[in-house]
Amino acid sequence: MKWITKLLTSSLGQKLIMSLTGIFLILFLIVHLVGNLQLLAHDNGESFNIYAAFMSHNPFIRVISIGLYAFILLHSIQGIALWLTNRKAKGGHSSKGKVAGADWSSRNMALLGVLIFAFLCIHMGDFWVKMRFTDSLPLVNYPGHEGAVEDIFSRVHVAFQNIWIVIIYVVGVIALAFHLVHGFQSAFQTLGLNHKKYTPLIKGIGWLYAILFPLGFAILPLYHYFNL
Repeated sequence: MKWITKLLTSSLGQKLIMSLTGIFLILFLIVHLVGNLQLLAHDNGESFNIYAAFMSHNPFIRVISIGLYAFILLHSIQGIALWLTNRKAKGGHSSKGKVAGADWSSRNMALLGVLIFAFLCIHMGDFWVKMRFTDSLPLVNYPGHEGAVEDIFSRVHVAFQNIWIVIIYVVGVIALAFHLVHGFQSAFQTLGLNHKKYTPLIKGIGWLYAILFPLGFAILPLYHYFNL
């Protein structure tokens, strides 16, 4: 088992964990956005509330959620550890010059990661913690759906009337977009998928993903704030 510990604490092991957890989180963002797009439905929150009830009470989803939180934490810790390793290799200080072939996002992944983690803490505190431990959400019934569900839609709509919450969300997804520009391609490259035939395709998909999905998340608070 010693070789496993040695691998996971090595630079290669840290990059491998970053890649695997990063790909998992990329896949999660797809599912999360598809579900949250129901906030745009003109049905007084019915679609989103039923979706949220399913996600909250499904045992399989709850187990996946625990893994998600663990992966977010692991990805963050490994990101910091990798940044410290690289910083130490540069003599204990960050290089102020531009690395050849590196764009702004690749040179500032640690900063972007910190911004995203801070945003996630605010997001979880403002919604998940309040909804589960402090808020008393009203129950609503919908025709064709068995049992009452919590009216989470109204809570989200009210939150997105606050301009500061909207600004925090937009800044958060902008940081996510820049993080994904480099992180998407880097994750596959670390796993060995680096070939002159496939790398341009992966990079192109990465750019599309980094633009479209953060844009989708940004639309949600803006849509509710401006009551579109």
